Amino acid sequence: MATPDFIRSLRTSIAHELLWLPGVSAVVFDDEGRVLLNRRSDTLKWSLIGGIPEPGEQPAACAVREVEEETGVHCEVERVIVVQALKPVTYDNGDVCQYMDIAFRCRAVGGEARVNDDESLEVGWFAVDALPELNEFGLLRIKQAMADAPTWFDPTSSE
Repeated sequence: MATPDFIRSLRTSIAHELLWLPGVSAVVFDDEGRVLLNRRSDTLKWSLIGGIPEPGEQPAACAVREVEEETGVHCEVERVIVVQALKPVTYDNGDVCQYMDIAFRCRAVGGEARVNDDESLEVGWFAVDALPELNEFGLLRIKQAMADAPTWFDPTSSE
């Protein structure tokens, strides 16, 4: 994901120190029950669509914006899947971030899946029983999105 300007500004003061940030992830389904994924340009791996809300931006609005910016697909948020603190991540440049992920189940309502910015190499719809290789995070979020209700985690869990 591209680094927002407000984070670049913060980094001038805090250098590589841990930065606690909100993040969103979107599990977007079409009318056929397929899930929308992108192959990221930074990791070269297939992933759910996600990003960082701008200051003052509502998380659900951010999810809708990120999906459209990265894939050209218009979607509506159906519900929150889970809110979860993730483990800290250290990026190649030494920056350390920890995200509070707010994951949403979304429904596609228009647009056409395509590479729509420089964050994706490929974009596509996949049947849930024929997904490309995804990390555990992506697989868990898809499973949670397919459940009937939000998922709650044991606060003593390491995840």
